[in-house]
This record gives sequence, structure tokens and C-alpha cells, in this order.
Amino acid sequence: MYTILESIEYGLGEFSSFMWGYPLVILLVGGGLFFLISSKLTPFRFFFHSIDLIRGKYDDPDAPGDINYFKALTTALASTVGMGNISGVAVAIFMGGPGALFWMWMSALVGMATKFFTCSLSIMYRGKDSSGKIQGGPMYVIREGLGSKWMPLAYLFAVAGLFGPLPIFQTNQLVQILRDLIYVPQGWVEADAAFTGNLLTGIVLVGLVSLVIFGGIKRIATVASRLVPAMVVIYVVSVLAILAVHYAEVPKYLMLIVTDAFSGKAVMGGAVGQLIIIGVQRAAFSNEAGIGTESLAHGASKSKEPIREGLVAMLEPAIDTLIVCTMTALAILVTGVWQSTEANGVTLTLNAFEEALPGVGTYMLLISVFTFSVSSMLTYSYYGTKCLGFLIGAEKQHLYNYFYVGSIIFGAVVSIESVISLIDGMFAVMAIPTMISALLLSPKVRAAAKEYFARMRSQGINS
Repeated sequence: MYTILESIEYGLGEFSSFMWGYPLVILLVGGGLFFLISSKLTPFRFFFHSIDLIRGKYDDPDAPGDINYFKALTTALASTVGMGNISGVAVAIFMGGPGALFWMWMSALVGMATKFFTCSLSIMYRGKDSSGKIQGGPMYVIREGLGSKWMPLAYLFAVAGLFGPLPIFQTNQLVQILRDLIYVPQGWVEADAAFTGNLLTGIVLVGLVSLVIFGGIKRIATVASRLVPAMVVIYVVSVLAILAVHYAEVPKYLMLIVTDAFSGKAVMGGAVGQLIIIGVQRAAFSNEAGIGTESLAHGASKSKEPIREGLVAMLEPAIDTLIVCTMTALAILVTGVWQSTEANGVTLTLNAFEEALPGVGTYMLLISVFTFSVSSMLTYSYYGTKCLGFLIGAEKQHLYNYFYVGSIIFGAVVSIESVISLIDGMFAVMAIPTMISALLLSPKVRAAAKEYFARMRSQGINS
């Protein structure tokens, strides 16, 4: 079995490396810069209007769609504010050093503009599935906005969307922390023979996740809207406590993040280009800007105003990467565990919590990891379901959930390297049709934004 798993790991690693070459990085970052410049930063000036939208001030219960602005935001955040913030940042520092975070920041800033465009399009070009229900997402944007000659891109996204959102990273990292904190210390499994414990945990997660995801987007959104605020508060309070313990080190490491970003000392003998790729990869995994999953979530919003959806979605990279990822990175850096251990993923973050908050920190992280993992698993299932519905018909899309929960077992027993390679590779494939369609249709968004913001200014709303 292990020979097979090692072969899978090698193949997935080659696939991920091939997909994440410079062309894709240029598409994501260059495309985001184009959106940022062409919008003339106007959406950013309406930040407080975005807050009013998620507060429910402009909710329209009669608008087409399934969920309101707040639930659309929390549904998207349930997948983005998750293990990418706890484990993904640790992976970035392990692979590229502190400087990788700087390029995550840059990706988040352009990602805010990207999400404004892609999620505005998710409402602007919604289509109907085979059962006649209104749906959003890159495949519908391509079909409705670009026409039949671009349909291969729509199918490419939908096929990759069956695999990219699989819950294997969340499962893998949750199993890892349970093994490190409970199974091995309690003597339930041997440190070098944890396969059985991992498998049993995967089976339990299958049952837990199944209770929610078979209820569809409304149940998922309801659970996510309750889980996300609580999990963010618990995690943020925990990390703030760590930074308070090591407050004197914070300025030093903020400076190191910037200086190391241009030295590339941590990777490939000074290859800054490779460091940028690592930062963009991990930012894409964390906030998903330009990947297309954001468009799937926001396409379900009850809205007749595409620009409003873009404004709501624009908040996600700021919350996810600029705030939560930065806090995780600083916790790892100021405690020094990134230099004193060879740990990777969630174990590296766990070491930081144990160093700064012995005893209590460990269990606060365990609570955070559990809620982050489960909330992400719930949202991701919806993305894959919509992709399968597009490919074979809405009446059969529920079949995806069986494949989805089965993949939890796979994530529980394979290595973190295999998991990261598969998700990274599929996210890269998903990004290609998402970014191409958004760039081609960007004039439509700019025109709609010009009209919308003029209308808002006439009503006295300037920010």
C-alpha cells in the first residue's frame, strides 16, 4: 500500500509543479493588477458600503437566489478562513521562509480586485441548470457571457471543480493534530503506526459531514453563518495572546517578512521567483481569489445588483489573508519554532501555540482546527455539487456528495505533500477559465460599476 501511496505522491507533485509555472502566476497576479488599475480603486472607496451590505441594510427577500449577502460572505469565508490560515501559512513559511508571507499580502491586495470582478460576474451572468434553477459560477459566466465557442473552458472548470474542492487537506490536518495531541500521547496508537487511527478518524468525519452537506446550500449556509464568526473570534483571541507574550519580537519579524521577500534566501539558493510562486500558491489556496470557488458561493446570493456582490466578496482576502494569515505567520515567527523544528503544516503552528501558551494554547488550537476544518468541508461540498450538476444535470448532482465524503478517507491516510499537490494542481486548472472569462468580460463589470457607483453617489453614499 505504501508503495502505491508513494507513487501517487510523486505523480501529484509533478502535476502541481507543472501547473504552477510562471504563466499561471502571471495570469493570477497580472490579471489582478489589471482589475486593480482598471477599476481605478473605486470599489475600495466604498468599503463602508460593503459593511452595510453584509449588515443586511440592502437585503431584498424577493431577489433571485438562495442566501443573503451575509450568508454568501460567511459561506465563502467558511472555505477560505480555514486550514489555509492555520496550516497553509505554516507550509508557506516551511517552504519559502518569512518572505513568502509578503507575496501572500501582495496576492491578497490584487485578489480583492479580482474577487470584485469575478463575483460581480457571478450575478451578472447567472444561468439556469437543467432543472430550471438559477445558478452562478464560472461555468455559467462562460456560457451566458461568452457563448458556445468558449464552452470547453466551462467544462474544464467544472471537471477540475470536482477535485479542487475535495476536503482532503482539512481532513489530513485535522487527523494530524488529533494524532499529535491525543492518539499518540494517550498511547492509543504508535507514533510510527498511526494508519488505523487516521482511518477511524476519517470514518467519523464522514458521518459528521454527511449530516449537513446532504441538506444543500441553505443548511450549509446556516451552519456556516454560525460557525465562522465564532471560530474567527476564538482563533484571533488565541493568536493575540501569543503576540502579547512576544510583543517585543513583532516589529523585528514584520521587517524580516519584507526584507526576506526580496532576498529569497530561504528557497533554492536565492530564487526570488520561486519564492513569489510559493506566496501566490499559498495565497490562492487561502483566499481563493481568481480560482472560481468564490464565484460559486456568491452566485447563490439573493441579489439583483452584481456590483453589490463584488463589494461583499472584496472583503474576503482582507479578512482571510491580510488579517488571519498574518496573525498565524507572526505567531510562528515570534516564537522561533520555524527555525527550531522540522515540523510542517499544522504541527508547526501547534508548536507555536505550545511554546507561547503551554497547556491551554494546545487545546485552543485544537478547537480552532476542528471548527475551521469542518466548516470548510461543508462549503466545499456545495462547490463540487454545482460542478457535477453542470456536467451531467442537476437531478444527478447529489451523487457528488457520496464521492466527496469518500474522499475524506483518502485525505486521512495520505501524506500532506500528496494532499497539497492535488489541491494546488486542481486550483491551478480552475483558475485558467475563471481568470480568462473575467478578463474578457471585465468591460461589462466596469460599465455596471460606473452606473452603480453614480447611482449610489446620487443617493449620498460615497464610502
